[in-house]
Amino acid sequence: MSRVFRGYRALLAPTKSAAAAAAAAAAPSKSTATKKSAAAAVKPKDKPVRATGILKAAPVSPALSEFLGGVPEASRTDVVKKIWDHIKLHNLQNPTNKKEIFCDEKLKTIFDGKEKVGFLEIGKLLSRHFVKSG
Repeated sequence: MSRVFRGYRALLAPTKSAAAAAAAAAAPSKSTATKKSAAAAVKPKDKPVRATGILKAAPVSPALSEFLGGVPEASRTDVVKKIWDHIKLHNLQNPTNKKEIFCDEKLKTIFDGKEKVGFLEIGKLLSRHFVKSG
């Protein structure tokens, strides 16, 4: 049984590169100039995050723009969030079947005049409101 524990200890032992990095971090620097350069070498440069896919703002139809308050473009995620905020604010979710949403006049303008929609239909019904550019 001692062979098993020896193998286990070997698996949990820190690697040589981790031990070297820990020793380098513990060693005090000689000047502030080297501290700054060492910090710059360790910290990766921040790249601006570029929105793509459903996070990318796209032009929206006039009906959806009116629903959002006159915004000419929006991302799909922001639109869905605002629709759900509207649903919860006006208590439009069916209490017996939470998957169903009752449409008020404002939602009917963007959901093709339907009285009820399923929450999985929302994405499909919103597709036509995002104008393709290019």
